[in-house]
Amino acid sequence: MTTALELKNVTVAYDRRTVLESISFALNEGDIGCILGPSGCGKTTLLRAVAGFEPTREGEVWIRGVRVSDRYHLVPVEQRRVGMVFQDYALFPHMTVKENIAFGLQDMRSDLRQARIGEIAGLLEIREFLDEYPHRLSGGQQQRVALARAIANRPRILLLDEPFSSMDIELREQLAREVRNVLKQDGITAVLVSHNQYEAFAMADIVGVIHEGRLLQWDTAFNLYHRPATAYVADFVGEGVFLPGEVIGDNTVRTELGTIAGTAPLGLARGTAVDVLIRPDDIVHDDASAFTARVLDKAFRGAEFLYTLALDSGARVLSLVPSHHNHPVNEPIGIRMEIDHLVVFARRQ
Repeated sequence: MTTALELKNVTVAYDRRTVLESISFALNEGDIGCILGPSGCGKTTLLRAVAGFEPTREGEVWIRGVRVSDRYHLVPVEQRRVGMVFQDYALFPHMTVKENIAFGLQDMRSDLRQARIGEIAGLLEIREFLDEYPHRLSGGQQQRVALARAIANRPRILLLDEPFSSMDIELREQLAREVRNVLKQDGITAVLVSHNQYEAFAMADIVGVIHEGRLLQWDTAFNLYHRPATAYVADFVGEGVFLPGEVIGDNTVRTELGTIAGTAPLGLARGTAVDVLIRPDDIVHDDASAFTARVLDKAFRGAEFLYTLALDSGARVLSLVPSHHNHPVNEPIGIRMEIDHLVVFARRQ
C-alpha cells in the first residue's frame, strides 16, 4: 500500500517555545486521518507544517515519497498540491458557487473544467446552488462549497482545519460522515484536525491524540477507546472513570467492584497500586445482582440513560442502561461488571 503522507520526528518551534515535538506518523493513500486534541495542543500548527506554511526545526515531512520539509529544505506551498479547508470556509464572496469551485481549475481545458465542476457538485449535492453567491447559503452548504473548491483539482493531500466547528453537534457528525463518503469516492487522502471525538470517529480511518505538542497514540478509534496507550488518552477519548485497584496476578487486579481478569499480562508486579479504567459499558444494570450502587445522577439519551453511580466507598462509576429502567436519584440499583478489555495504569505517587 502506497504511503501518501509521512512525518518523521517533526519538531516545530517559535523562538524558544516548542509547539510540536518529535511527531511521527504515516497515512496510506486514500485513507483519512484525524489529529484529535484540545485547543492549543498544536493541531493547526501540524497542518500548517504539512502544507508548508511552517518550517520544521527538526524532522522531515514526506508527501507521496517526496521529502517536502526538513530543517534545511522547504518546498513552497504552491508546489505541494495540498488542498485546505478552513474553519471560516474562506469562500470568495464576489464569486458564485461555480466560480469558487473553478478557482483552482484555471489551467484545465474548458470542457474538462465544466465536467469536473459538475462531478464535484453532484458528489456534494450542491448542483442547485452553482449560480448562487455564498452569502445566500447556509453554513452547511457553504462548507460543502469550500470542500468542493479544495478537492476540485484532486490534491495529493486534503487538510481540514476544524471544518465543522461552527455547526451544531447533530449536523457536524452528519456532515462528517457525508464528507468521508465523498473523499472515499474520489480517492482523496485527507487529514482532519478536531477537538470533537465523535466527529473524528465518524470521519477518520485512523486517529492520533495529541497533547501539549506530543502525539500520544496513532491508532484506530476502537483501540483508542479500548486499548489506550496512556491515562491521558483513556481520559480524553470516550467516557469513563478510574477506579483504584491492586495487581494480584499477571493479568488480574482487585478492585472495590471485585476481581477483574484480563486476557494479557499487565507487566506490573504484584501489589502495584493501579488505576483501572471503567467505561460506562463495563457496568451492567442487573436487578438480580446482590451488588448495588446508588444513583447520583442520570442523563436521558433516548434509548439509554447514562447513570452516575456511587459505590459504598464513595467512588463513582458510570453505566449505560436501557431507558425503560428509569430509576430515581438516590435509589440503589443492582450492577455487575462485564469488562472485556482490562486497562490499567500504575498509580502516580
